[in-house]
Amino acid sequence: MKPVHIFSHARFEMTRRGISEAEVRATVANPGQIVPGKNGRQIHQSLLPPHGHHLLRVVVKEERGAYSVLTAYKTSKVDKYWRQP
Repeated sequence: MKPVHIFSHARFEMTRRGISEAEVRATVANPGQIVPGKNGRQIHQSLLPPHGHHLLRVVVKEERGAYSVLTAYKTSKVDKYWRQP
């Protein structure tokens, strides 16, 4: 696993949104899906327990052998963001 660096803006937003560092690191390390984002970014996303009615989406930029977390948020718009195989 590549190192994960969490930018200060991401930490601020995680605190504001009630998202733990452990949740973010787990989603980056073992996402349910990775979808393309803007400007070469990736969005690592995972369905949240217990019923999978919410997603944790982590916006990541892969740089120099590491993942940089730009922001993270939870959403109930699973149908909008979750890609069915």
